Amino acid sequence: MADPRVAIVTGSTSGIGLGIARALAAGGDSVVLNGFGEPAAIEALRASLGAAGARIDYDPADMSRPDQIERMVRDAQARHGRIDLVVANAGIQHTARVDTFPPERWDAIIAINLSAAFHLARAVLPGMQARGHGRIVNIASVHGLVASGEKSAYVAAKHGVVGLTKVIALENAESDITCNAICPGWVKTPLVEKQIADRAQRDGVSIDAAQRALLAEKQPSLRFTSVEDIAAAVLFLCGPGGGNITGTTLALDGGWTAR
Repeated sequence: MADPRVAIVTGSTSGIGLGIARALAAGGDSVVLNGFGEPAAIEALRASLGAAGARIDYDPADMSRPDQIERMVRDAQARHGRIDLVVANAGIQHTARVDTFPPERWDAIIAINLSAAFHLARAVLPGMQARGHGRIVNIASVHGLVASGEKSAYVAAKHGVVGLTKVIALENAESDITCNAICPGWVKTPLVEKQIADRAQRDGVSIDAAQRALLAEKQPSLRFTSVEDIAAAVLFLCGPGGGNITGTTLALDGGWTAR
């Protein structure tokens, strides 16, 4: 049996990142979790993901700090001997018009949503290049392809992630190192659920009606992209069928960008 792959998934103590980590661990891959949370909850999560035998580690590196990203990669390489795949997923959001957007929120979003993906790739690529193999998946967004109002920093960062993905792919195209971006549309996260609840209260309609209205504005399928959908896309891009797929954006958006 082949040795398990070694993966780093940032922002993986909840939400999309956790779903990706769970799918990798279920396949037997060793996973380095990263993200915020209470120590006891993170330990319970680590134990749960490793129950089937996968090796699960946790690193608290702050994705806004390049030195901590570099240290996380060094430590993972020291513990596991190599890093086979990385998923840059950590992200934050703030909404406001450009003329009222707090500069400190702009800086934080660019640091975590864009610069962290660069620093992670910069740190893992030398090892991948030495071995001639690696998989990098950047979790971008449909907002890496199109824009929406009041999301200047997020849209700028995610467009940057898509561009960074293409450059990494081109620079490593002759090796077995691929880099791709996944661009989800609406995903039913706690943040989106709050938006739906606020909309229902504002418009005096049911939660179901508010949800449908939210989806109808952007996502023609009228269905949310699930965390499991995104995890399956990561497994595909990092599996045998993704070996010659590089520099692409995979939009899981229910037809959002088809309009």
